[in-house]
Amino acid sequence: QGIVNRLLRGGVDAVVLHKGIAARVNTRRAGLIVHLSASTRLGPHPSRKVMVCSVEEALRLGADAVSVHVNVGSEGESEMLADMGEVADMCNVYGVPLLAMMYPRGPKIKDQHDPAMVAHVARLGAELGADIVKTNFTGSVESFREVVRGCPVPVIIAGGPRVGSVRDVLDMVHGSIQAGGRGVSIGRNVFQHEDPTSMTRALVAIVHKGATVEEAMRILSGATP
Repeated sequence: QGIVNRLLRGGVDAVVLHKGIAARVNTRRAGLIVHLSASTRLGPHPSRKVMVCSVEEALRLGADAVSVHVNVGSEGESEMLADMGEVADMCNVYGVPLLAMMYPRGPKIKDQHDPAMVAHVARLGAELGADIVKTNFTGSVESFREVVRGCPVPVIIAGGPRVGSVRDVLDMVHGSIQAGGRGVSIGRNVFQHEDPTSMTRALVAIVHKGATVEEAMRILSGATP
């Protein structure tokens, strides 16, 4: 609950949680998105996400939306796509928004940030019933704009691995918004930051208020933007 409270103070819109944690925390005014799929790095196929929660169970936990993770190009791609199709059907039955985390990952994927690959998986998520697609940033405003143009539902970006430079994260987020992205879904680069509340405020300023990277950096330093 402690880290969730710090994110709430920063103005986070929603929190993505697995069902066991969702049952134990209070997201209060923020939305609750229950993540339905999982895998571990210890398993034989870490990229193969399996269903560990249903839409109905998520609703019993008070979910405002649900999410699934699909690694396109991995060994378990076909099973993950089938699972997502079933989840999308249940979301339509219950009127629940679906966030699809769509990533190009697998032996045929040489670059997970390749614009053509990212555009492909984003479009795939929309065509299989996602209401929002989360995917990788492609590295530039121009290339990510093509991803957004090719996807008929809102696109948000992942934070990626933990990075040393906060400015790099803010630059990435700012670039995605400039390209037409609608937001972010970031984990480690927020909750592992030394001040998750200020980091959340900085991201909120970029996404919702059109702040520049310099203005967001001033929020992080405690100055008025």
